[in-house]
Amino acid sequence: MQNPDSADSPAEFRVGQRVHSVGDPRRVGTVKYVGPVQGYSGTWVGVDWDNGDAKHDGAIDGRRYFQAHAAKSGSFVRPHNLSGGISLLQALLLRDSNEMYVLSASNRRVSVQLVGKEQIEDKLSRFEELTAASLSNLGLSSPGAPFEICSGVPNLKELDLTGNLLSEWKDVGTICEQLPALAALNLSHNLMAHDVTGLPLLVNLRVLVLNNTGITWKEVEIIRHSLPAIEELHLMGNNLRSITPTSSIVVGFDHLRLLNLEDNCIAEWDEILKLSQLRRLEQLHLNKNHLKHIFYPDSDTIHQLLNGIESLEKSCRPFQNLHCLLLGGNKIDDLTSVDSLNSFPTLKDIRLSENPIADPGRGGIPRFVLIARLSKVEILNGSEVSPRERKESEIRYVRLVMSKLHGNPEEIKRLHPRFSEIKEFHGIEDERHLTGAAGHQKMSSGLLSINLKCIGASIGEKPELTKKLPATTTIGKLKHLCESFFKLKSMKTRLFLQEEGSPMPILLDDEMASLMDLGIGNESTILIDEES
Repeated sequence: MQNPDSADSPAEFRVGQRVHSVGDPRRVGTVKYVGPVQGYSGTWVGVDWDNGDAKHDGAIDGRRYFQAHAAKSGSFVRPHNLSGGISLLQALLLRDSNEMYVLSASNRRVSVQLVGKEQIEDKLSRFEELTAASLSNLGLSSPGAPFEICSGVPNLKELDLTGNLLSEWKDVGTICEQLPALAALNLSHNLMAHDVTGLPLLVNLRVLVLNNTGITWKEVEIIRHSLPAIEELHLMGNNLRSITPTSSIVVGFDHLRLLNLEDNCIAEWDEILKLSQLRRLEQLHLNKNHLKHIFYPDSDTIHQLLNGIESLEKSCRPFQNLHCLLLGGNKIDDLTSVDSLNSFPTLKDIRLSENPIADPGRGGIPRFVLIARLSKVEILNGSEVSPRERKESEIRYVRLVMSKLHGNPEEIKRLHPRFSEIKEFHGIEDERHLTGAAGHQKMSSGLLSINLKCIGASIGEKPELTKKLPATTTIGKLKHLCESFFKLKSMKTRLFLQEEGSPMPILLDDEMASLMDLGIGNESTILIDEES
């Protein structure tokens, strides 16, 4: 409780209203109660704060006034210590000049100066030239007076309203109606009402960002009718667990190229298949969900999904234009899911990092195996796969499979679908040959050129060495050799494999495994560190 004030202002707030703390527009909450509090004089406003940093859950002294969303996200505040927000034009006047600009004749950004009350008239005239504005975290809560926006900023094309007090879709509609040129709108971190009304047809809006707004897919289905030209839709952090279209699959969104569903709670791939008939979808962002398994749908699955909506002749191939699929930070742990990515017709950019299957430390497979198994990938986990890296990865992968399975064709075909294709493409012979700098060599007797590099701080500066080693050299033997090469007799060491494109080196902890067993090829780099 805050101390009562003798000059207490009358209550001006309503339950459900979004407010911020006076002097701190980033401290935002929702009004849950307005009225007296037993034992204290005057009017109080009960607020449930978004960040959960307050005093109680809406009950004090054994009496409940409201229910907060967390144990200590609620507090009672005097009305004069809260703000119900300002209009868009007022926010523009407050905005720092370095975040607002106009485009000059040469298409360069020119900042707009926003200082001093005496310059308001001049500011307003300059607003007419604004094409983009960031008004984040300013306590903006309303469009303002009728036609105030269109007369003030008629040429605005990009508008960032992140972290404000907007909640009513009709207010968003009013803002958009007065900005006919608006092409990109960011409403992230505005807690939007579930009653979607008052949104007009937004024929020019191409990008809409609704991250952390509490929106549901049911509401997405409603607003899509107002978005005939939408190309990018961002829905991060909305606790979405399912995709619930009005029919069995998502239809409409005829121009949608990018859909961002990162940081949600989707666990079943069947939910994602409802997006498979979005004909122009090129990028699908699914990082940080709960997906465990993925697959490419066959014709029977699509027929069941369509469920009489349209004939198979009229349907498109599932995900026909998808070239970027981000799956990082999920729970995928099976190779079948990885191999299924080859069936997506145009998929080239894939993220699998922070999944068990792509983490060698958790029993997953290293980058070179992912590259070899994914025939069309050109960008993996954000790093480009060069032609050289692909060739080296595929040859190394074949060598690894042949050493592990000893030529068992049925087992190889079952566990490694691309093995025969890769082996034939690179002309690798059944006698288990590998290609090195000196041409074809037998795997069992071939020498590999290995770069050895000390990285431990306690080891001191040591020159990097390149050694020719038999492919049958075990990790245990290599440790002893490194101790001899670098004169580390009294030191216990750990070895790591540094792979091109991988952010972290791979620990080589199986001392019985050979370089050949691990698929380590020519010109590989081994890092030597002191055991901690």
